[in-house]
Amino acid sequence: MARAARRVATGAADEPPPVMPLLAWAALPCGLVIGLLLGALGGGGSILAVPALVYLLHQTPHEATAGALVVVGIGAASGLACHARAGRVRWAAGAAFGGLGTAGTFLGSRWSASLNPTVLMTAFAGLMLAVAAVMLVRTWRERTRERDRERERERNQERDREKACAGHAAQSATSKAPPTAPKPPSRPRSRLPAARLVAALRIGVTATAVGLLTGFFGVGGGFVVVPALTLVLGLEMPVAIGTSLLVILVNSGTAFATRAGAGGLDWPLLASFAACAALGSWLGNRLAARLRPQALSTAFASLVTVLAVSMAVTSIPRL
Repeated sequence: MARAARRVATGAADEPPPVMPLLAWAALPCGLVIGLLLGALGGGGSILAVPALVYLLHQTPHEATAGALVVVGIGAASGLACHARAGRVRWAAGAAFGGLGTAGTFLGSRWSASLNPTVLMTAFAGLMLAVAAVMLVRTWRERTRERDRERERERNQERDREKACAGHAAQSATSKAPPTAPKPPSRPRSRLPAARLVAALRIGVTATAVGLLTGFFGVGGGFVVVPALTLVLGLEMPVAIGTSLLVILVNSGTAFATRAGAGGLDWPLLASFAACAALGSWLGNRLAARLRPQALSTAFASLVTVLAVSMAVTSIPRL
């Protein structure tokens, strides 16, 4: 940890230190967890890639943010294939959302490359705390909505029982009344141009913000993409998770292309890390229907909070 902290403070070295086999094997489960969370939740797991590459595999923050894009992209591609076979991907919406974020991805990549490594890791710790807070709030809201739906279901069942008890009397009374003509269905009002403009602006701003996060920090941004797809585009949660992987893949590819030629990447190590992420993404897609997403999100947010505090304690004194 001390060696990794010194590399964070200095920011670069002529040659990356050799990775101990034990440390390399210890980092592979992190790739599995990253893919698992990508497949099950559509995002969030990629934020563990940078700390694992920096503190376990002794890479510089700039190398780690670039290498994380490879891990995130491969993990997203694996999960996308599984969700696509299940019909949970909206290709046009995902491609448009990812395309709108390319400008933010380019700017974020350029900005990250010129930033002091210690400042970058401190900002990353702040991002992790923000991600944990967002996931906890979203989990709390989902639990509240589930309780409200359960109460509404119970009230509907009670009303149905009351109607059934009075059904015979109501049927005899209405049978003597003349039938009434059904009302013609009302036509839905067309959305106003101003509302469409506001929705388009929200989509553009959100997509640009996601691209900026991907380019700057090397994360997929799924913790922002999934709520945006459900709230802005009106996609159901399973479809939003599958479509978010397409957005992550587009943003990761754009950010990595922007950083092409930077060098310093340990490709054999990244290939092993990414292979574990791809396996975890496949497993996460399989387990998505069996695990409770709320419990998984809460546990993940707790882990991210602990890591963020540890990173902040290491980085802030070196500013």
